[in-house]
Amino acid sequence: MGNEKILIIDDSPEILTLFSGFLKEEGFEVDISPDGASGISKIEKKFYDIILTDLRMPGTDGMEVLKYVLENSPDSICIILTGYGTVKNAVEAIKLGAFDYLTKPVKTDEILLTFKRALEYRNLKRENINLRKQLKKKYRFENIIGDNEKMQKIFEIIEKVADSDSTILILGESGTGKELIAKAIHYNSYRREGPFVPVNCAAIPSELLESELFGHEKGAFTNAIRTRIGRFELANGGTMFLDEIGDMSPGLQSKLLRVLQERQFERIGGIKTIRTDIRIIAATHQDLKLAVQQKRFREDLYYRLNVIPVHVPPLRERKSDIPLLFHHFLDHFNKSKKKKIKGMNDEAMNLLWQYDWPGNVRELENTIERLVILVDNDIITPPDLPEKFQTLFEVDHPKEAEFPAEGMSLDTAVNEFEKKLILQALAKSGWVKNKAARLLNLNRTTLIEKIKRQNLQRTESS
Repeated sequence: MGNEKILIIDDSPEILTLFSGFLKEEGFEVDISPDGASGISKIEKKFYDIILTDLRMPGTDGMEVLKYVLENSPDSICIILTGYGTVKNAVEAIKLGAFDYLTKPVKTDEILLTFKRALEYRNLKRENINLRKQLKKKYRFENIIGDNEKMQKIFEIIEKVADSDSTILILGESGTGKELIAKAIHYNSYRREGPFVPVNCAAIPSELLESELFGHEKGAFTNAIRTRIGRFELANGGTMFLDEIGDMSPGLQSKLLRVLQERQFERIGGIKTIRTDIRIIAATHQDLKLAVQQKRFREDLYYRLNVIPVHVPPLRERKSDIPLLFHHFLDHFNKSKKKKIKGMNDEAMNLLWQYDWPGNVRELENTIERLVILVDNDIITPPDLPEKFQTLFEVDHPKEAEFPAEGMSLDTAVNEFEKKLILQALAKSGWVKNKAARLLNLNRTTLIEKIKRQNLQRTESS
């Protein structure tokens, strides 16, 4: 913050002197005007990032200045200065389009805090506009990578529901691309010009998430020194994406249910009901049906969210997409890292195919980024792959046993060989015993007995 152009309009010479002085010290470029008419004259000739105007002035008042700014300089931020007797008028100014109001007497740090919030909001708004232009093409659903039959069904669903306002629940493991699908829905809908506002319910503590979603009024709780606009207000006219909705607290679930039912809410500590026009897309990796049975998630909210469910398959269930995803990420990281890796040989690609990818597409993306950074050859080969793939390579390329000259214990050798084969099968199956048993052509109970007898345990590397 700094170097922004500020215009202060006030009929008090003391305020003009005080405010312009400390704002210049903070690095702002400051102009002043003693009345609304001269202020408008300056706005006609010059762009200002922030216009701080008194509300009550003789002649042209602050409300007229605000209306002129909104019509003729919409990228400028207008903040109202008001006395206690005109707070009601200041609230009307907020409704018209002022960013905020400050009540006299105003502390300098309060002005700086408000300026910081205003500039952050404007920058976010500009970024959103630029992102919408860039992402219209990027998030066209036909460009989401996936040729698998399950992914094609998802594309069909997106095409049908994108332009509706129906609530959508995206279900899938972490790393499967749930937010990417939510963005595809938004940017293919009639709300594409509106904001896309994501909130990760698992990443924000419950006591802070309520304020983040609904906003709060000044004085609503300790440290609430300013009124704050919540995400539901910021998302007005667009889409709210509630990621990891299964982690939301029961109290917040009740408040969210009301927003879904009535499209209205109150800020924390406020009494004014705020209406909002948004589309809700929620996502979770949890089994919400089970959460409902265990009384961790409201049943009525579940059915409100689950209007149109979209199940995103894990990568292990769409392995035919791995080559497509590999080349997509390879092209991306070649450009961003300024490398020229041409591809991967068949043996290495086969290892990618065999791996179960517990971290899904995100894990594959991170793996390709690592390879692009570290590999110096034109073609990626099995030795280039991370350690977790080496066990799979050894299974496919077992070393020939050598008989020692001094002889050996057959029972010990057989026992060690069995132990090694079981560990390799477990590694290849991601320690899913049913799969490992099938690989070894054993009954599951027999395999479990052998694991216990050999005292085999999973380590971080396996």
